Parts: sequence; C-alpha cells; structure tokens
Amino acid sequence: MRTVTSWTHFAQYALQWGFAPRPEWFDHYLDQHWQWSATNNGLWVERGVFSHLVLKDKSRMLEICSGDGFNTKHFYSIKCRSITALDFDETAVSHARRYNSAPNITYIKQDIRDGLPAGRFDNIVWDAAIEHFTEKEIDAIMGRIVERLGVDGILSGYTLTESKSGKKSNTLHEYEFKDKEDLRRFFTPHFKFVRVWETIYPTRHNLYFVASQTPVEMYS
Repeated sequence: MRTVTSWTHFAQYALQWGFAPRPEWFDHYLDQHWQWSATNNGLWVERGVFSHLVLKDKSRMLEICSGDGFNTKHFYSIKCRSITALDFDETAVSHARRYNSAPNITYIKQDIRDGLPAGRFDNIVWDAAIEHFTEKEIDAIMGRIVERLGVDGILSGYTLTESKSGKKSNTLHEYEFKDKEDLRRFFTPHFKFVRVWETIYPTRHNLYFVASQTPVEMYS
C-alpha cells in the first residue's frame, strides 16, 4: 500500500509541476507520501517545526498565505486557541478546507495586499510566501503586521535565497533574497528583535525568521 500511495502522489506531482503554468501553492501530502522518502530530504518539515517553537500557548494566530493548510493543521492547530488562515488562491482555500480542516481553524480567501483582519494576534506566520511580493509590497504588509501583533506578538516564517545564477526558482516569485542580511533588512525598520538563520540542503538554501518588539525565547 505504501508503494501504491507513493506512486499515486508522484503522478500527482508530475501532472501539477511538470507543465506550465505551475500552481501558486504546493500540496504537502506529496512530501509526506512520496517526496520525503524518495529524496531523503526533510527540509519541508523544518518550516512547520520552527514556527511551532515560537507559538504562544493558546495563541490567537493569523497565518498569511496559508496555501494548502498542511502546516496550519499539523503543526499549529494543536497549540492555538484559534487560527485565521488567509490565501488569495481559491483552489488553495478549497483544498485546505477539505483536507486540512480543524475546529479551531478558519480558512478565508483574501489577498493580504488589500489588508489584514482587524484585531490583535499573538502569532503571525508568513511561511514560504514573502518572496511572492515586491519590496514595496513587503514593506507595506510588514507595517500592517506590526499593528496586529502589538507589543509582544511574534512574527515567524520561511523563505529561500536566490540561486547563484540569479535565476528565480519559481517564475511567480517577485523577489528572492540574496542572503540572511538581505532578508533581515526588511524587518529591522519595523521590529526591535529580529533573528534570521539558515539551513542548507543540496537543492535549496533556506532562510527562517522570527521578529517581535521583545526578545523571543526559541526552542521552549
């Protein structure tokens, strides 16, 4: 059964990602059922783990650009009181509602360039999506994030560096970051505490970030 499941998910990957145009979001059940074992590469798990480590207990969380909702359900929902998860892609939102729902998650179709939900949030997660926006858009969105987090809220997330050739890894990306310091400069005008770190795999150079107005204790 594992072999059958692996092959069916490989077929799905080949159909979705083997031809243009590529989707705006990724179904991480492909990683779970096929790609992780096929490549022995667990980088996709890091993203959910690192943001989980800075989630406040019983957090009121906002996830922006939530994609397929895999991390929302499997890494965040267990620790959060409530999660509002936004994505502008109707197919991503429909998929998330069908396959990654939970009683404390609300999936909403919304383009974050048009604004964020009102109110305060303890945590905001911006995972694998900041690279989909221009520098000007990132700065404007960051300002809105700061307003929603208040004094002790925490922003966390993930992105990747550009390739050495300068060619974008995905044509849908607006801006890929050169290195840790290039990413850090987007946070320092808005947050007093910023931490950026990296992990490097044969296929991808990953960047992770945590930002707040107060120091954040990691790995608690």
